[in-house]
Amino acid sequence: MEEFKRIRTFIKVVQTGSFTAAAREISGLHSVSSVARQMRSLEEELGARLLNRNTRHLSLTEAGQRFYESSSKLLNEFDSVQAELRSIQEEIKGNIRVSLRVAAGASVVLPALPKFLARYPELTVEVTLTDERKDLIANNIDVAMWLGPMADTDLIAKRLCPTRRIVCGSASYLQQHGVPRTPEDLRHHKCLLFLAPNYDNKWGFLKDEEYREIEVKGSLVADNGLVLVSAAKDGLGLVIVPEWMVRRELEDGTMSRVLADYTVSPHPTPAELCAVFASSRGMSRKVRAFVDFLVETFSDVS
Repeated sequence: MEEFKRIRTFIKVVQTGSFTAAAREISGLHSVSSVARQMRSLEEELGARLLNRNTRHLSLTEAGQRFYESSSKLLNEFDSVQAELRSIQEEIKGNIRVSLRVAAGASVVLPALPKFLARYPELTVEVTLTDERKDLIANNIDVAMWLGPMADTDLIAKRLCPTRRIVCGSASYLQQHGVPRTPEDLRHHKCLLFLAPNYDNKWGFLKDEEYREIEVKGSLVADNGLVLVSAAKDGLGLVIVPEWMVRRELEDGTMSRVLADYTVSPHPTPAELCAVFASSRGMSRKVRAFVDFLVETFSDVS
């Protein structure tokens, strides 16, 4: 930003008519010699003489006149944009209440939250982790994270990512028990099961327009995806999870995907994960900022 400082000094010199007057008005510059040094540096950088000066008079050269007109306009636009951004930053403060799904919130959003809070230090985020679809207005929730279709027309949804499910296991488990090559091979593996309505011990696979279900078994059933992922990382078996939930583990080699050439799901159609907010409240800047943060965060893991 040193170039901007020199340009501002140049504009002030032109406006005041002298180095002495400019030095008095510019914050941080206390001497005529400081102004003179900045003007010399600016002219050297531009490769053009901007000012004609002698002991009594100072005037613009032709190049100086053109540069003055252009740089004045440029700095005015820059100052306007800077003021607008500062205004936006100042308005993103206070409290925002968010309701996040347990697995997505804990594994994806919360690890990225420090970056968001550093960006908006005057904002306080109140987080609730739940898979329940709570009434946003009644519970004073600004932003919620929902999975699957949404019937309420009074809510606006912003798509975060499709919940594409995959089968994966730890390196130690696969080394000990082998890598399944077909869905039928899962009958000889330990599989970690999700406990929820509409879920059972049948895993579905689609390939070349052929859908088949395989009955699997294992020694652990849980109603929380984080519990199943933790167990899979410890080598207790294979698990079906959303890909975004284990993105980091797949990248660092802690876990590996298997049966990658199949579309995998206990349900035929993967559900979309969405950020949801009430249309009646409009989209405040803090709500927009948090929704943008969610979109950015999930784009990094999708």
